Amino acid sequence: MIRFTIQVAPITKKNHQQIIFNKSTGKRMVIPSPQYRQYEKDCRWFMPKIPTIEDRVNVAAVFYMPTRRRVDLVNLQEALLDVLVKYGVLADDNSNVVYSMDGSYVDYDKVRPRTEVEIWRIEE
Repeated sequence: MIRFTIQVAPITKKNHQQIIFNKSTGKRMVIPSPQYRQYEKDCRWFMPKIPTIEDRVNVAAVFYMPTRRRVDLVNLQEALLDVLVKYGVLADDNSNVVYSMDGSYVDYDKVRPRTEVEIWRIEE
């Protein structure tokens, strides 16, 4: 089992998007907001130094939010998985690698917002 804490206030990717106009193609594009891109960069410092996980795993995360505002757990999970893939903790976030996300929930901590992550291999 791998345990680590991301000492950054959790943020969703889906609720923080921008629509931009691509001048070269003439089409609109959806990109992550500056807030999400900063969150992604800040998370880098808290990633464990391990070989990339390619086995089937369960990823459980407790998201401690800085406010009591309603937030979608699924959107927080999506952002976390994208960060884990970006920094090489997980090989991919598809169902061949992330078998389940059992044990995840949202809580409140005004003083120390963070994400506590546990990853363990699924025995077949």
